[in-house]
Amino acid sequence: QVQLVESGGGLVQPGGSLRLSCGASGSFVSINRMGWYRQAPGKERELVAVISSRRSTNYADSVKGRFIISRDNAKNTVYLQMNTLKPEDTAVYYCNAEHALTGRGYWGQGTQVTVSS
Repeated sequence: QVQLVESGGGLVQPGGSLRLSCGASGSFVSINRMGWYRQAPGKERELVAVISSRRSTNYADSVKGRFIISRDNAKNTVYLQMNTLKPEDTAVYYCNAEHALTGRGYWGQGTQVTVSS
């Protein structure tokens, strides 16, 4: 099984930055796509950014130009550098990873990001 361990969430002021990390671990780990999703109170979970094994990326329009997703394939780790944070970025951020063999998606437990003055 794939286990996702997230870190980096917290409280920041508007305009500040945070970097989220998510490492995939487990026996015979083989990860295809990795991504970040978020869910704000009262809203549906939405895609923030996704990155393929070849490091092609896609971003939600709301974060494009502010967030950068990257990955370290050797470590099976995905990062989300969040810059120029806005209050509307406040949400629980979830890491997602797709198993290359089965196509099954795995989720982290989520990490809270709060942007407030």
